[in-house]
Amino acid sequence: MREVSWPQVSARRLERAGLGAAPWGETDPAQAVAAMCGAHAQVMSAGEASVALRLDGVTRQHVREALWRECSLVKTFGPRGTVHLLPARDLPMWVSAMSSVPPGRSPFPESVKMTPEQTEQVVEAIREVLTGAEMTIDELSDAVVAATGPWAGDLVMPAFQVMWPRWRQAMHLAGHRGAIVFGPGRGRKVTYTAPPPAQPVADGLGGLVRSYLTAYGPATPDQFAQWAGGPVRWAARGFEEAGLEEVLFEGRRAWVVAGDTVFPEDPPRGVRLLPYFDAYVVAGRPRELLYPGPAAQRALAGGQAGNFPVLLVDGEVRGVWHQKRSGNKIDITVELLCDLTSAQVRELDEQVERVGEVLEGRPRLTIGPVSVGPHA
Repeated sequence: MREVSWPQVSARRLERAGLGAAPWGETDPAQAVAAMCGAHAQVMSAGEASVALRLDGVTRQHVREALWRECSLVKTFGPRGTVHLLPARDLPMWVSAMSSVPPGRSPFPESVKMTPEQTEQVVEAIREVLTGAEMTIDELSDAVVAATGPWAGDLVMPAFQVMWPRWRQAMHLAGHRGAIVFGPGRGRKVTYTAPPPAQPVADGLGGLVRSYLTAYGPATPDQFAQWAGGPVRWAARGFEEAGLEEVLFEGRRAWVVAGDTVFPEDPPRGVRLLPYFDAYVVAGRPRELLYPGPAAQRALAGGQAGNFPVLLVDGEVRGVWHQKRSGNKIDITVELLCDLTSAQVRELDEQVERVGEVLEGRPRLTIGPVSVGPHA
């Protein structure tokens, strides 16, 4: 059985994530997002930056064009029910995989929950009313309530100091079922629409496991389950179907795609700034290797990755950072958790310039403590 070390795995993951020695040159945003196995976009500006930072000469505007004009990307509900950018060409695989997640225990009290039958009614209502339409959330709510019943509109879900209607607890499920994606903004308002038509695929779960392991392997079923937001038994079934090969990763059993056992011998090198919820740190495990020593306490929020933008040094989290914009000026503060060599300081300066290019502003670097807390 092949044995691999953390430096080998880290170097391979960085290269495949577009975070190696040089950004991807001829790759477009959709190809980048496919290689990332989805880009977290709950914070849309961070999702745009995640993609653009991996591509030479690309800005946030190029990512927006891929999403809204070229339609090579879609914005929808991905792993863990969170908002992601996904390649349009891979959407059938994602729908097949995520719709196979067994129903979990509802976190809502009995007075808020919907029955399984009501949930199915809402998902099908969303599918029907969005076919050929773009709707704001208020328009969609009115249409869903009209199609199902007054119970769907009961304001029972606490959310951001307001109450949402009951039906909205099924929105991410509707996304996983391929009934809804985000549409282009209508002024400041978000819209929703139906996904582009596509042929369904049968092996979606196995395909998603292979995509995940290509980007972030070696990994285990429980690590995939945590990333995807499904039970371990479901993830284990996907591993059985995917065609995998076992390796020893730092002495522990883990899996890669069959035949995908080439790992670099040179250790990881380079300095990178990653925004909120970057796919690399959210998917990367084991956490104790990616967030060594004081990084775990400083850059994780209750064990959760992504709540802080992070500084990667040689493949490990070695700091946090924050950016504040005022007009065209972008103040970037980097809090270091290690000493940098003079060459690494120059790389950090280059990264700051690159962030400014991506965000289409003029950056200024300050080394010092970051006082901003984790993103919710």
